[in-house]
Amino acid sequence: MKVLLPLVVVAGLFGLALVGAPLGSGWVFGVVLPYAALAVFVVGIIYRVLGWANVPVPFRIPTTSGQQKSLPWIKRNRLDNPHSTLGVVGRMALEVLFFRSLLKNTRTEMVDGRLVYGSSLTLWFAAMAMHWSLLIILVRHLRLFTEPVPGFVTAVAAVDGFLQIGLPALYITTVLFLLGTGYLLYRRLADAQMRYISLVNDYFPLFLLLGIGLSGLWMRHLSRTDVTAAKELATGLVTFSPTVPAGIDPLFVGHLFLVTVLLAYFPFSKLVHMAGIFMSPTRNLANTNRVVRHVNPWDYPVPVHGYEEYEEEFRKKMIAAGVPVERE
Repeated sequence: MKVLLPLVVVAGLFGLALVGAPLGSGWVFGVVLPYAALAVFVVGIIYRVLGWANVPVPFRIPTTSGQQKSLPWIKRNRLDNPHSTLGVVGRMALEVLFFRSLLKNTRTEMVDGRLVYGSSLTLWFAAMAMHWSLLIILVRHLRLFTEPVPGFVTAVAAVDGFLQIGLPALYITTVLFLLGTGYLLYRRLADAQMRYISLVNDYFPLFLLLGIGLSGLWMRHLSRTDVTAAKELATGLVTFSPTVPAGIDPLFVGHLFLVTVLLAYFPFSKLVHMAGIFMSPTRNLANTNRVVRHVNPWDYPVPVHGYEEYEEEFRKKMIAAGVPVERE
């Protein structure tokens, strides 16, 4: 059920849009819901970030995997254990752009009764392929929201489709995105340990992303959706003068509806790690524990109740209950 339920929900959402669009609900799926989802996304992200920002962090608690700065003659690791703001910026850049901690991750398994460590390069490559491809796909889609289309968007699209496979050209990032997301789903299904700890909210975004990618691939290479109508709808949303072109492809409405659901679901899911990584004290703090003494600002005197006072207060009850006491 953890796998079947999110799959059925995503398929049902897509089918709902396919059926609703021809029945005159294009305005709902194409205008009302996208605006509502955008509002939920913006408010939700702000709420989550403000919540993280208001959590006090009195101590330096960065996770490290290198030598900390201490004595001058001991070589320190400036990126894995940064002690300065510049080092933190470098570490965060490697983490956000290249998933450095995931690249250094290892897997453990029992082989012939022995614990064996191995690399997780396949997981790292799939994650990189999925995230970077998604970013480039978003940049390419800017051509639907702008007129004239910026030069860098055209350049990115030209490089992405330089292999010229098929007509229209098959983009490299389309293939990498589907392969990367598909592998992340396969890993959760094939690995017994991952399958055991996975929940519905682990599978739902993966099926949602695959649904968006597959429907986009279908529109571009199989059904040949009217791009002009799609751009008219997109530019109307951006300029706050919405319009739904007559006869718009229901497949495009289904694709847009899945994107809308993903946008609204984003702040309440694990996908919000996109913003959370910048607010994590295990990543964004310099490790200066050996350089600067950090004092807990809440370390004020508090009344204590020692054992002698405790026994003095409850001696009769302890004796009656058969609890040994130090003084009869």
